[in-house]
Amino acid sequence: MTAPEESTFADLGQVLVIIPTYNEAENIERIVSRVRAAVPEVHVLVADDNSPDGTGDLADKLAADDDHVRVLHRKGKEGLGAAYLAGFRWGIDNGYDVLVEMDADGSHQPEELHRLLTGLRTADLVLGSRWVPGGKVVNWPRSRLLLSRGGSTYSRLMLDVPIRDVTGGYRAFRKETLLGLGMDQVASAGYCFQVDLAWRTVKAGYKVAEVPITFVEREHGASKMSRNIVVEALWRVTAWGVRARIDKLTRKNRTT
Repeated sequence: MTAPEESTFADLGQVLVIIPTYNEAENIERIVSRVRAAVPEVHVLVADDNSPDGTGDLADKLAADDDHVRVLHRKGKEGLGAAYLAGFRWGIDNGYDVLVEMDADGSHQPEELHRLLTGLRTADLVLGSRWVPGGKVVNWPRSRLLLSRGGSTYSRLMLDVPIRDVTGGYRAFRKETLLGLGMDQVASAGYCFQVDLAWRTVKAGYKVAEVPITFVEREHGASKMSRNIVVEALWRVTAWGVRARIDKLTRKNRTT
């Protein structure tokens, strides 16, 4: 597979789509193929956490047949956040200018990637949003819908960030944005990893934009969402919000 002669997003530099995987053998070939067809010029990094189902081996075969695909083999399952941070570092070290987060299960549709990249021309971080006009979710039970939307609303209010979909994971960062966020200080690994990065981006003064996406529930494999992930997110977001309010009040008292 070869890229077209004219690059649609050449003005953004080299684009790397990072796809973390753990037991995604049923999905990995399909999602990589869709990315390469949707925006042929981008490169793909599969960050595999030593999947016992052979996902890493399948990714190696894809990379052997396509010079736009790379594989980062990690020692074991350490969480979504750790996988993305490793992918960000790999991408920056290898000269990429734009780093994109994308799930392996097809919930983030590669056919909408052009929306994020177009938005990045005038922003530092672009979020694929389910909760802005035009965004929607397909095939979710009402309980999951309420959990996700409620979690995003709680995070937005608790952390005072002007983002509708704070928890969403379909994102495009400029390299400079990630370098300015202090990635070495990011400790969150699960569901709240996305909240953490969005909050850091806003606090650092970078421009954040949201574009509508259609989020589609996975058809193959098992979801990685668990009660522990949700509890961790709730605890961390609450702690961050309380600490931020205390710091703000302390600074105010010092100036009066």
